[in-house]
Amino acid sequence: MTDLPAVAPASQPDTSPSLDAKTLTATGIGKQTARKITWRLIPLLSVGYAIAYIDRINISFAALQMNRDLRFSATIYGLGAGLFFLSYSACEIPSNLMLHRIGARRWMARILLTWGVLAMLMARVRTPMEFYGLRLLLGAAEAGFFPGVLYYLTLWFPAGMRARAISRFYVALPLSTAIMGSVAGVLLGMQGRLGLAGWQWLFLVEGLPAILLSGVFLRLLPDRPADAAWLEPRERSEIEAVLAREAIEAGKLHSPSPLRDPRVWLFGLANTVMLAVLYAFTFSAPILFTGLTHWSVMAVGNFISAMGLVGVVAMVANGWHSDRNGERFWHAAVPGFLQAVAFLVAAVAHRAVISVPLLALAFVLFAAIQGPLLMLPTTFLHGRNAAVGLATINMVGMVGGFVGPSLMGILRDWTGSYELGIALLALPMLAFCGILLVLRRLLGRRP
Repeated sequence: MTDLPAVAPASQPDTSPSLDAKTLTATGIGKQTARKITWRLIPLLSVGYAIAYIDRINISFAALQMNRDLRFSATIYGLGAGLFFLSYSACEIPSNLMLHRIGARRWMARILLTWGVLAMLMARVRTPMEFYGLRLLLGAAEAGFFPGVLYYLTLWFPAGMRARAISRFYVALPLSTAIMGSVAGVLLGMQGRLGLAGWQWLFLVEGLPAILLSGVFLRLLPDRPADAAWLEPRERSEIEAVLAREAIEAGKLHSPSPLRDPRVWLFGLANTVMLAVLYAFTFSAPILFTGLTHWSVMAVGNFISAMGLVGVVAMVANGWHSDRNGERFWHAAVPGFLQAVAFLVAAVAHRAVISVPLLALAFVLFAAIQGPLLMLPTTFLHGRNAAVGLATINMVGMVGGFVGPSLMGILRDWTGSYELGIALLALPMLAFCGILLVLRRLLGRRP
């Protein structure tokens, strides 16, 4: 195969170019076109995912009051937190196929509307079974939004621009942590207003934005470049031409169906262990930091907010550096290894002055991994295969979202502390690094 200039071959993702002026000219996407696409799409998609992330993990702050009011043990709480990811995982592929069939605008608006309603209904939970049922429904409603966005970005950004585009979109994750941390203390402080507990106010207020944003998506989100009235005809042609070239080059490699492609399942496994760690930590973080520091809810919220802001910087900087150097694997593996070390040392330190900064560092390192890692599957998945493949990776990964919080809750009830659970988080991150090394070899070969 003869490689096209500045187009990352599917079998050699480490050669992806940077986003300087020369590269933009070589890919056929001008600076003005790239700027228009970025500013019109990325902020809207980022706001949507920020709300999604808040509505799936706001129970971590609600638990400070909810577990006491409803007499939920750490095991009940951890199981309910994790059940979200089982239904989410089961509905990933059907959801992405529907998005591919009817378009991102209508399908994402539907996702936002249904999960917003269910997130607000969490305020009416009274029993463990109600808690479990609503978490399952919330997961099914939100399924497909994140992999749908990843697929949607492949319709707009050439391969050499995607790590930065994904990083800019995915800053929503650490940014949502910052937002949630800053407002959770205020909402929990509304205890007793209008006869509602603080945790009920948390669910009601944080579920409403998803409902409102569904109308914005329906009005402003174009399905593809041909539908974007804010692009000039020449600019639409630029985008479509370079993406068509990349699709032709990828087609020459005769890639297998994504469900028979071992690279897809290995990326799914990497995602599983990484998300098990993320959600085991984030669902426990407010309770964990409160126990370590004896800070107020407001102080813990502000600290978690600061963690999120530093994570934004780390995510953007690592994605930019990855694009600039055309390297992906080490930009994900090195932060993953350091994250494992941070968890292990934090667990055995037995001193808040050491453990708290290291746990915050672990979250920042997780944020740094995302841009380079999430870009890699788009180097060999295109068109309908991208919709199915990305959904499969996310579907497999979300199993980790169930396992992580559930085990953390069981270990907390069994040992009386979070120390063992935090120490064990080092193991899946080391496994994550090993899986990346295997993937590096597989993606370096021609199918």
